[in-house]
Amino acid sequence: MSDHIKTNYEDTYEEGDSAWRRIGAVAKVDNIVALCGDLPHSSILEIGAGEGSILKRLSEIMFGEELYALEISPTGVKTINNKEISRLVECKLYDGYHIPYDDDRFDIAILSHVIEHVEHPRLVLYEASRVAKFVFVEVPTEDTVRLPLDFVFDKTGHINSYSPKTIRRLVQSCNLRVLHQLPTNPPKGSYIYEKGNKGLINYYIKKVLLKVSPVLATKLFTYHDALICEKCAK
Repeated sequence: MSDHIKTNYEDTYEEGDSAWRRIGAVAKVDNIVALCGDLPHSSILEIGAGEGSILKRLSEIMFGEELYALEISPTGVKTINNKEISRLVECKLYDGYHIPYDDDRFDIAILSHVIEHVEHPRLVLYEASRVAKFVFVEVPTEDTVRLPLDFVFDKTGHINSYSPKTIRRLVQSCNLRVLHQLPTNPPKGSYIYEKGNKGLINYYIKKVLLKVSPVLATKLFTYHDALICEKCAK
């Protein structure tokens, strides 16, 4: 991992818990349950767990008996451990690529809003599929007609941009078979939290367009796209 990218995340979670992340976690966990609820999910590993909002929500709804977490940010690991998440077995600091667990150790590996941040996404996907029977991936679909021509690194840390097609092709290129794919509008609360009434209008416009014309919607606006995958037979 490049030094400037690693540095960008070292103190990201210094503030601890976040209302904005808690709001987002509810919708992200809803997507996890929607796509993974019928699959074995006793043991779950979240890769790039941030400050633990998804883990906490999973524990609250009792989805997964044993939760594990990996994170590159020391402040993220500290915040997760301070939350005293009841079903969390352990949270480890790691290098972003090499997962310190045995093959097929987990039922599900979660990569929720991680792949857009990493320099070598295929390495992460191969490692996730090595340690888990199923891999859940969710990304923002920022590759729209409004995406700027030139890349500029900023604090959000998004260095990869995807559409529903390109994220699907990416996981398929890593010997993963897509079982289900689900485009969703980010939660209403996150729009209100960021932009108030203006955000609410934006939310409803995007919601209606996604229902009426999903292809056009994802070309014009950023949504979230979730996929559940399994390894292809060798």
